[in-house]
Amino acid sequence: MEDSSLTPRDFASHPEYIYPPYGSSVKRGPTRPLIPLKERLRDQRVPVYGTDDLDPLDADLTRNAVRNGEPLGERIIVTGRVLDEGGRPVRNTLVEIWQANAAGRYVHKADQHDAPLDPNFLGAGRCVTDNEGRYRFLTIKPGAYPWGNHPNAWRPQHIHFSLFGDHFGSRLVTQMYFPGDPLLAFDPIYQGTPEQARERMISKFSLDITQEAYALGYDFDIVLRGPNETPMER
Repeated sequence: MEDSSLTPRDFASHPEYIYPPYGSSVKRGPTRPLIPLKERLRDQRVPVYGTDDLDPLDADLTRNAVRNGEPLGERIIVTGRVLDEGGRPVRNTLVEIWQANAAGRYVHKADQHDAPLDPNFLGAGRCVTDNEGRYRFLTIKPGAYPWGNHPNAWRPQHIHFSLFGDHFGSRLVTQMYFPGDPLLAFDPIYQGTPEQARERMISKFSLDITQEAYALGYDFDIVLRGPNETPMER
């Protein structure tokens, strides 16, 4: 149920709950009417997850899981602003990311892809936006990986994002892709998003963000609601 105090979601910008080319959506997509939230949850005005336990290294995925050396792969900086439906910065909001390593494998028992795990890379991080709504992560560029959705199916390189605005109804889970990735044309998760909104999920390379002789930089703004909102992951 939508809260009348919030700008309505632009559902034309989001993928359908069930998109047959994306096989698992057929199994998990809702087929019955959605159930309205209880009043107490609908009116929740703060994020459900707190920020009290943040560590200074949480936003640096190249260091937050180091055991015996640096993680392998191309270092990148991913930064951007979290904005509300009016283009205003969303301050002090928790941004969480998770991703595969440079070989295209997640640190998860369900991932049995025949690619090496990196003992120095966990693939997860979090931070809080500043007064301009900006977040910043230092990480490793994730690799593509096979996922069995269709013959010779490979996921494009991507990073998952989860974040809240200042209201329970403004949570967003999405994926960030990289410019020029040839796999985007074959990916049903990306292609399942309405064409006019797909580009909102692609980061922009930035030489200004790039750190000389250390890491390439990518800019990725996230809009929580309204006509320019970032498409949600289904």
